[in-house]
This record gives sequence, structure tokens and C-alpha cells, in this order.
Amino acid sequence: MRFTVVGAGAIGGTVGAHLIRAGHEVRLIDGDRAHVAAMRTRGLTVRGAEETFTVPAEAALPAEGAGPSSHSLGTVFLCVKAHDTRAAAEWCRGRLRPGECIVSLQNGLCERVIAEVVGEPRTVGAFVNFSADLVEPGVIDFGGPGTFVVGELDGAQSARVEAIAESLRAFLPITVSDNVLGFLWAKLGYANMLFATALVDATMADVIERFPHLMVELACEVYDVGAAAGVRLEPFDDVEPALYHPRERQDPARLEQAIAGLVARRRRDGKTRSGIWRDLAVRHRRTEVDSQLGVVLEMAARSGLHLPLTERLVERIHDVEAGRRAMAWENVMELERLRVESAA
Repeated sequence: MRFTVVGAGAIGGTVGAHLIRAGHEVRLIDGDRAHVAAMRTRGLTVRGAEETFTVPAEAALPAEGAGPSSHSLGTVFLCVKAHDTRAAAEWCRGRLRPGECIVSLQNGLCERVIAEVVGEPRTVGAFVNFSADLVEPGVIDFGGPGTFVVGELDGAQSARVEAIAESLRAFLPITVSDNVLGFLWAKLGYANMLFATALVDATMADVIERFPHLMVELACEVYDVGAAAGVRLEPFDDVEPALYHPRERQDPARLEQAIAGLVARRRRDGKTRSGIWRDLAVRHRRTEVDSQLGVVLEMAARSGLHLPLTERLVERIHDVEAGRRAMAWENVMELERLRVESAA
């Protein structure tokens, strides 16, 4: 099959490299000049605990287009940061041919933005939870496998989704689901936890283990909004939304066991800190907080819901982004105090 990966960083680069190795025709589009140059000259390298491999890569900057006019995009994997979704979808719109589609391999609810640009019939949903980091131009560290799901937004079965899933099985086990949105909302609750862990220079496991009740309540605030939207949450990779939400059904013993399992998984993973932490501490660039949690807050306001922890968390992420606040345990402790006050 022919694929175009738009955003060849951690996720897109890892998927693209595996597809190339499996014999598919893949073009990698990325806005980082150094990364594109490295892929052109040295290929794209994926380093993992079990293997390291390098593939030749056809890479280009967005301004260079998608290749000769005779080439179609094929299936597009959109892997840019959530706040770049609309611009990337616009780049694809004029180049898509009949029958071609965009698959969002992103965090958040980016499918709805893509559908606004190219139409829902050309938009396919996906949920990605494997670990990877772009550590230098042309080199990606693959931290370990995770759940990978694809599906039509309306839950229908389709030949195109089956074909996409079959191609991706050269990389990881892929599930075709009639409830991709359930996975995306489940991960948004988990993302609320990870944004909180990025407020301190520590591993995800250490922060989650130290503040388990805070982490559960951060997830529950997001799940409140998903429930108001009629979403059926799906479990994944030691994240068990049904044990968190609704709050009145929480079983303390089972919840403690679930959090312990999540901490253990994070300790086994080769990627110990989140991409959010890397954006703040290493790349010194803005995070996806507004495109992920900001969207949730907007939906909450329309539903008459108040998310005090999420609101404060977004404020603190903005403070760290702007240099008004340093990464510190006090940032997380402030959220914990607010949780206790709100519960009183």
C-alpha cells in the first residue's frame, strides 16, 4: 500500500519506519529541516530494547509537497501535534484523491478537526498508546508496545479500515473497533494524569505512585465530560476507566490494585517521562494542553460541569511553558491540596 506520514516524529516516524521495512511505499513529511535532512542522508533509525534497525526514507518538508504530481498520497497518517492538526489537514485536503483518507495517530480529539477540513467520510479514527521519543534527527527510541486501535468514526465496518489494520500488523497487534471514541476519551483521562506528572522533574511512575488519589480524580473530571457526551469508555494498558468512574462505584481495593498495575507498567516501559515533560524540559516548546485539556474544558462549560483540578492544571502547565514557574513537587502538591479541599 501507499502511505504518506505527515509528522514523522516519535509516533509517525516509528509507524513509517515499520511500514517501510514491511515493503510498503511510504513518504515522510515533516517540518523539522534537520530531521528531514538526516532521514534523507542516513535513513530513519528506530532503537528499541529488542532490536535496532534503519530504513531508507523518502522524506520531505511540507513546502516541497507530496512528491511528483503523478503520485497520490494514498492513506495519510496524520501524526503532528494536536495544535497543528488543522494546518496539516489543510495541507492534505487539496492533495487527497477520491477514495483516500486521513487516519489520526494523535492524542486528543483531533478526528473532529480533521473531519471539519476534509469531511467525515475521509476521516478514520485511531487510538495509539505505544511509547516512543524522537531523540535526535533521524533517530527514534521505541520505548515499548501499547494498544493500537483503528475504526470508522461511526463504528461501521469497512474494507479500508481492515486494510489499514492489516498493514499496521507488521508493526504491532491492531484491533479494529466500533468505539474508537471510547478509547480516545479513556486516554484523555489518562492524559490529565500525565500532564500533572510533567509539573515536576520526576518519572511518571514516581508521581502517580505518590499521588494516586489525585491521579484518579484528574481522570474522573475528564470522564465526567465524556459521560455527559454519551461516550462509552474503553480500558487499555492498565488504565481501567470503569474502576475510576463513576465515583460512587469505586472499590478502594480494586482501585488501589489498578493504580499499582499502572505504576508497574510505567516502570517497565523504556520511556519513563512523558512527551509533555520532554516538550517542557528538553524542547522548551508549548505542549498540547490547550488542544487536549482545553477542548475538554470547553465541552465541560457547555455541559455545565466544573473541573477545578483540570482548570488549575492547565494554568500551571501554561506557567511552566512561559517560564513563570519551575518544575517542582510543590506544583503537584498544590493540586493535591485542591483535591482535598474540593472533596471536603
